[in-house]
Amino acid sequence: MRILVTGGTGTVGSQVVQQLVARGAEVQVLTRDPGRARVPQGVTAVAGDLTQIATVRSVFAGVDGVFLLNAVSPTESQEALLAITGMRTAGVRHVVYLSVHQVDGGAYLPHFGAKVGIEAGLKASGLAYTILRPDNFFQNDYWFKDAMLQYGVYPQPLGSVGTSRVDVRDIGEAAAIAFTTPGHEGQIYDLVGPEVVTGPSTAAVWADVLKRPVAYGGDDLDAWEGQAATMMPDWMAFDFRHMYGHFQAKGLRATPEAIARLTTLLGHPPRAFRAFAEETAAAWGVTG
Repeated sequence: MRILVTGGTGTVGSQVVQQLVARGAEVQVLTRDPGRARVPQGVTAVAGDLTQIATVRSVFAGVDGVFLLNAVSPTESQEALLAITGMRTAGVRHVVYLSVHQVDGGAYLPHFGAKVGIEAGLKASGLAYTILRPDNFFQNDYWFKDAMLQYGVYPQPLGSVGTSRVDVRDIGEAAAIAFTTPGHEGQIYDLVGPEVVTGPSTAAVWADVLKRPVAYGGDDLDAWEGQAATMMPDWMAFDFRHMYGHFQAKGLRATPEAIARLTTLLGHPPRAFRAFAEETAAAWGVTG
């Protein structure tokens, strides 16, 4: 089985690649610069760009499956729909698409709305598909290492309603299982953690495992957007600011049924946030 992974050098895609290789798949990673791409031994880096028609016409030839991950960008929908059209032409047998948890409820958000349209396009394409809808990633917290260790602040404004955050390793496993075992075509899976966490509870876990005070940075989205816009494009800061507003107002909480279904898919319970935080603290050199 030959599988092409888009976004295969990133946080999620690299986990998908690792899990596919472990299951014996032949894996290709689409990248704009194969010379700089870090891929596991035996994985082929393939040059291409899904905004370029030459790539869309050629890159899916001879591929059995595609893991479709499109980065948040102003061209997210275009890249995905061009890819879907190219996959139809090439006769790809199975697409696993990375969407977002409870995407319909946040369809007014730019990057949620893009995924709503992509899901609709995939369903209408005639391709066999599996849709994965992950919650906020545990691994996003890597970005906050300095804020926590140097300033004692957890800055992600998750609010107090709660989200069912997920470990990207569970996403990688779920994608690989969908490709390599039968019965997942036409299925949509919520990829979530086993418990609801909040901004304050996340800060409290980090304080405990890092053995130092870590305070939640609060829910002030004007302040968050102003700071974020110094580190990312203004359109992205605006989009994410309103995403966090959605989290603060409505949360992103999994149902018990979704957790049970994911447990069955993975063959084990989804990873818990505290276990991730303890592992990460040890990797950062903080030990009990």
